[in-house]
Amino acid sequence: MPNKTKIKEVIKDEVIDKDYEIIPPKIDFVFKHIFGNEKHKQVLVSFLSAVLRVPKEELEGLEILNSELIKNHKKDKKGVLDVRVKTKDEKEIDIEVQILDSGYMAERTLFYWSKMYTGQIEAGGKYTDLKKCITINIVDFNVTPLKKLNSTYHIFEDETNYKLTDVLEIHFLELKKLYDKEVPRDENDPLVMWMEFIDGNKEVIDVLSKKNEDINYAYNLLKIISKDKKARMEYEAKMAAIRDEMTRLHLAEQKGREEGRMEGRVEGKIEGKKEVAERMLRKGIDVETVAEITGLQITDIEEIRKNMLN
Repeated sequence: MPNKTKIKEVIKDEVIDKDYEIIPPKIDFVFKHIFGNEKHKQVLVSFLSAVLRVPKEELEGLEILNSELIKNHKKDKKGVLDVRVKTKDEKEIDIEVQILDSGYMAERTLFYWSKMYTGQIEAGGKYTDLKKCITINIVDFNVTPLKKLNSTYHIFEDETNYKLTDVLEIHFLELKKLYDKEVPRDENDPLVMWMEFIDGNKEVIDVLSKKNEDINYAYNLLKIISKDKKARMEYEAKMAAIRDEMTRLHLAEQKGREEGRMEGRVEGKIEGKKEVAERMLRKGIDVETVAEITGLQITDIEEIRKNMLN
């Protein structure tokens, strides 16, 4: 069992009563408290072991590069936060959790991967100094059409499937697909367990904590955080910001569809007028009369007549 005193060092503020709901670990500052805390690095090691499919021993000596606990995320409406780590063999790993779909996820993750990769050397540095960089995207929306909870990407030759280099590795963990019955899963796979933990269903986590010692440790951390009065206030503020952003995106999408329909109706009316104008011209009606009846410009009528002659 985890050391309770050690866990309580994470949160020292006033706690609320016993009747509480857990804050989902996919909420950025909670994720950071659990997976980006030097005091509880075993949670991060267990998670990375599951994602990268490597023994925990290979992740000994892991260094968290941005271990500071950010205290205020209210202005971050998209719910994006990362945990950056370096392995003992100097590979860099960036873990990002994102609540709202901001679009262009493939391009976005490649952009941030490239910054991480090229940021390893300064002008005059050697290519041999460049180490493997890995990005792990935990998203609360669907990114790919694949019937997979998690997908992994490298650079391969099209026909032979030859891997050009191993310096690039990108992961997508799509939490929404946990609810898709068509997506296969192994409930005993540690990665599936961690995804279910991060998603934040309390009943599911209760079961997981009895099956997985590291998840049980993380769950104890989560319960301490969820009882913290200040953390719950921040969670409510975060959810309000996310709801506002979702509403804004929905209204923008609605407006776009309506403008598209309006534009289509206008274009349809113009095309209809042009068809009437052409029929009138074919009957020998003069240009000025056609323009007066259809409301089209004389230049437009002349263009229609010109096209009729070609």
